[in-house]
Amino acid sequence: MLGTLCTLITALTCVSGAVVVIQDPPVVTVRKGETATIDCNSAIDGPRWYKQVPGGVTQFVMNYFHAFSAPQYGSGFSSPKFTATYKSETDYSLIITNVEEEDSAVYYCATWDDSAKEHVHTVVFGQGTKVIVTSSSLPPPVLTVFPPSSAELQANKATLVCLSSQSVPFADVTWLSGGSPVSGGISTSTAVQQPDQTFQISSCLSIQTSDWSKDTVYTCKVSLGSQTSEENINKSKCPTE
Repeated sequence: MLGTLCTLITALTCVSGAVVVIQDPPVVTVRKGETATIDCNSAIDGPRWYKQVPGGVTQFVMNYFHAFSAPQYGSGFSSPKFTATYKSETDYSLIITNVEEEDSAVYYCATWDDSAKEHVHTVVFGQGTKVIVTSSSLPPPVLTVFPPSSAELQANKATLVCLSSQSVPFADVTWLSGGSPVSGGISTSTAVQQPDQTFQISSCLSIQTSDWSKDTVYTCKVSLGSQTSEENINKSKCPTE
């Protein structure tokens, strides 16, 4: 069951029969202590909400139908922090109050679709809403940038790798070349939770070996709310390959 659930979530938007679940907005950025609200449309019999921290286990948050006397909560979730409201029989909202850094995650709305075949029920997920909790007390990301390897340079290739260690799973990673933004050749991973409960993001930048030889300065820049960290690298700063 968990494997099926993860497969559906990975697909982000799943359509079966006539049911399409729409979440709004796609991203919610709030400060610590504020309230996050996520809308879900087409939740025919009331939405089921799930929380997915990158690299972590998918968690069932709650199931709410307006005819229920109270929401049904998953383990570790409860009122008044997690509540829900409805505007109509298909329009619901998940409300997370007094948010903390650990509430940063992707939240998915899901509902049942039994329109495809008689007596067959399919779970249909929305595209997910990323909730980002920021705080002035958040420590800035810690960056480490690695130069191209000797073997790679000998093959006329060059890749820079930036590792960011941070306290929450979401951050914006950008690269600069000689102070100017780079738009291509970038591959950035999703966050992976570490044993110490921090998160690590890796970003790779493919560059021309000629630019590396010219001693061009490259900058990895990671923004986490109001906190930003930068780390420069160029050939002359690195040990001889």
